[in-house]
Amino acid sequence: MVATLFYLDPLPEAGAIAVLDGKEGRHAATVRRIAVGERLVFADGRGGIADVEVVAVAKDRLDAAVLARRTVEPARPRVTIVQALPKSDRSELAVELATEAGADRFVPWQSSRCVARWDSKADKGVARWRAVATAAAKQSRRAHVPVVEPLHRTADTLALVHGVVAAGGVVAVLHESATVPFASLPLADASELVLVVGPEGGLDDDEVDGLVAVGATAVSLGPTVLRTSTAAAVALGAVGVLTDRWTQRPLH
Repeated sequence: MVATLFYLDPLPEAGAIAVLDGKEGRHAATVRRIAVGERLVFADGRGGIADVEVVAVAKDRLDAAVLARRTVEPARPRVTIVQALPKSDRSELAVELATEAGADRFVPWQSSRCVARWDSKADKGVARWRAVATAAAKQSRRAHVPVVEPLHRTADTLALVHGVVAAGGVVAVLHESATVPFASLPLADASELVLVVGPEGGLDDDEVDGLVAVGATAVSLGPTVLRTSTAAAVALGAVGVLTDRWTQRPLH
């Protein structure tokens, strides 16, 4: 049986007692009805893993003996999603799907054609993306919870892309009119891969030209046009096939 995963930071060392309280503790005790003697997995969201056995249960907490500690290394290449802001609920769907597919970092981007405008709501939007990423990481049993960066304007995004390329990374702009196939990207030796996803109306030509000018490559994922909420997840599936990211064993 696969052990249930909960997030706890920091994780105690082997032999210590881990206390799961707060929202996670209440969920475990009252919703999941975890019982004494059950084996669970605690993760700190940064690769740290603890195999535990529950020794006490209260209304809003669990006490668990830490049986063993281990570390799960992040998959390579690291994948960052620069996601132009989708509208309404598609924003959360984009983060959820890409997290389940393996994204390591999200950069929300206020591109010129975005219907959604965070403006004064940027902090709230980032906080919501972080909550969605955490929930999706837990659902998919990930040792690492994706990082969600602050809102980026176009100048910030161009600077990010320039820095990644200068450091030996690969930046792919997912674009329906591109003629370069995604599979041709040199991913084998890349330290980082950045996937740039446009909004519902597509990227402005000047934005694409600017990204290419600082080292990005406009690529096509195939003959169909994908929604902004699904494009990153589809691309991550292709990355899993083209690299060894999918060779990592699931948590037990």
